[in-house]
Amino acid sequence: MSLPIVSVICICFNHEAFVQQAINSVLNQTYKNIELIVINNASSDNSHNVITEIADKNPSIKYIKFTELFSSTKAFNHGFKHSKGTYLIDLSADDILLENCIEKQVNFFAQQLDNVGLIFGNAHHINEYGTRTKPYFEVDTQGKVTDLLLHNTNYVRLLSGGIVMCSVASMFTRKHFELLKGYNEELFFEDLDYWLRLSRLYEIKFLDDFLFEKRFLENSLGNQFHKNDEFSRKINKSLRQIYNESILRNTSKIENKALLKRIHYSMEQCFKNKQWLEFLKFSVIELKCRIRLF
Repeated sequence: MSLPIVSVICICFNHEAFVQQAINSVLNQTYKNIELIVINNASSDNSHNVITEIADKNPSIKYIKFTELFSSTKAFNHGFKHSKGTYLIDLSADDILLENCIEKQVNFFAQQLDNVGLIFGNAHHINEYGTRTKPYFEVDTQGKVTDLLLHNTNYVRLLSGGIVMCSVASMFTRKHFELLKGYNEELFFEDLDYWLRLSRLYEIKFLDDFLFEKRFLENSLGNQFHKNDEFSRKINKSLRQIYNESILRNTSKIENKALLKRIHYSMEQCFKNKQWLEFLKFSVIELKCRIRLF
């Protein structure tokens, strides 16, 4: 029986210093039935030359170059249209797959029921020089996570927030991605919205193993969430859309309480960073959620 194809869609935006490592980490996987699609999202640095040099030596790589900058949601959806894998990996060009990552993920997926749409594991944080700093999820002396609730990751846990998901170390199915009509291209970032829509209808499973190295950079998307600038305002706008859609989606007090917790965190960050207009906008959503709750 042939092994399922895994499509790795690697999105690069000004990652000339790291994209070669990211691509090589895919090419050097112990699992070999991989389709690699690299998208250069209108990088202004030397990323194009780095990618083309690798692609010339590895003609199986599909290279797509954008001349204008798109959101990560739109960039991934575009790559998806050119893919054919049973399973999908959304790879940022500054992160690295451990060499047996995909083999472990495919084997783990093979043990799951058909209603499991996404699996995720643990990752090592690394700095810009590639030095490991800490695990994404805390682990014991045997390298296993201390938060056993990760094995019960569901809609309510994802809705309430906190360190409950490692998106970089995830793999998801083509079938469920198509059923959910892909990433929402109205949003500035992709993962939270997709997790919530997926987990509301299907299951997510946790693989207690290290699969990735996640690079921690000062200018990365995750570090811009609560800074007082235009970048964070775009993220907050997407969060408000996700929160409003969650209010409409929720059907129980438990779900609305979980959402209220996440809204309060966004409000706290806006207050902390003196984003008063953003704070007011989240307050309106908080009131909507309270009305639904009581």
